[in-house]
Amino acid sequence: MNLQQWLEYLESCHPSNIELGLERISQVASKLPIDFSNIKVITVAGTNGKGSTVTMLSAILQAGGYRTATYTSPHILAYNERVMLGDRYATDEELCDSFAAVEAVRGDIQLTYFEFGTLAALQLFSASKPDVVILEVGLGGRLDAVNILDPDIAIVTNVALDHTDWLGDTREAIGTEKAGIFRPGKPALVGEVDIPATVLAHARDIGAILYANGDAFTAAESGHGTWRWQGRDAKGKPLTLELPQNNYPLDNCATVVQAIQLLAPDINAQAIASGLANAELPGRFQVIDRGYPLILDVGHNPHAAQRVKTQIETRYPGYRVVLLVGMLADKDYASVMSVYRQLVPCWVVAGIQEERGLAAKILYNYLLESGESDVTSCDTIAEAFQVAEQTCQDIAKNGEHVLLLVTGSFFTVSGVMELV
Repeated sequence: MNLQQWLEYLESCHPSNIELGLERISQVASKLPIDFSNIKVITVAGTNGKGSTVTMLSAILQAGGYRTATYTSPHILAYNERVMLGDRYATDEELCDSFAAVEAVRGDIQLTYFEFGTLAALQLFSASKPDVVILEVGLGGRLDAVNILDPDIAIVTNVALDHTDWLGDTREAIGTEKAGIFRPGKPALVGEVDIPATVLAHARDIGAILYANGDAFTAAESGHGTWRWQGRDAKGKPLTLELPQNNYPLDNCATVVQAIQLLAPDINAQAIASGLANAELPGRFQVIDRGYPLILDVGHNPHAAQRVKTQIETRYPGYRVVLLVGMLADKDYASVMSVYRQLVPCWVVAGIQEERGLAAKILYNYLLESGESDVTSCDTIAEAFQVAEQTCQDIAKNGEHVLLLVTGSFFTVSGVMELV
């Protein structure tokens, strides 16, 4: 089978897209030649910022001479994006061979799409023997498929309300699930200053070595495109670094630098700076020059929207904002729209043509009822992008600075990426 056929097959192997739990995947993993005894593992959980954290870790480690492999989800344009060996995507052939290896041993055990893909990635990483494997949690942490491995360092970037049907309806409950990746005697890094107490309590209860933002390490802007990190090494020695800013929140950058100090203290400040400067992840405040800034961000909850809003206000003061947004029906679109209304944008709302997609008219009616008047509704993302681009061009003709923000869902961003 080719890769597309395998992916279609994976979708048929389990009646549900999501079924949390480690029993099934652990049974199949025990039958595979998966050996991480000489490979360091970093596991990253959190509501937002997981992908950028993984990307920055890998970039710095590679700049320091380490061989890395990363596993992230979901993908934007191609499944291969999920599985990276160094700075390249896994090939179709590599993925197909790994899927076949899992299928050969799973027997009648039903695996979800994500569980099957996780096992395939782990099998491929075990065979390629990188120095460090960095795993992004798919959902939650405690019962997520990647948690079958014991990490040398575990990171929780932040905790916000999302996936409440699966993880709980409070930040405290969700935090407990995410803290499930921590291990006794191993560093547990917390990237958000305002973290639920349950995360910190779990780390202490199991005897993890806690490194919390605002306590063990801090980050502050220095001006002129730099920021200052202060933290400590594994022996508790205080350290200070002056580093370049990139497109990602400082909290995430600071957490990454602290993790590097613990896992690979031989990496010098120059390599850290190089990795931070060169770390790029599609769809995470990705800026494309279209004669105006086109900003692509897959954020789909209020916490992510707030971070994007802050970055726009900081980096593009005085710009008119054209906002193309499309969301899934199970997301808190009202709270996301409330954040972005503070940018006073020209709205272009798009429908997502997927099973879980939210109809454009729902966003349109909500915005009108909220007092917005500059709103255009489009049935498809392609139509919405055409309208948004024309709006940007019209604003630019009047001599105003303008940017186009595309956000709300992976589907929204992927739809536009296919057009540019």
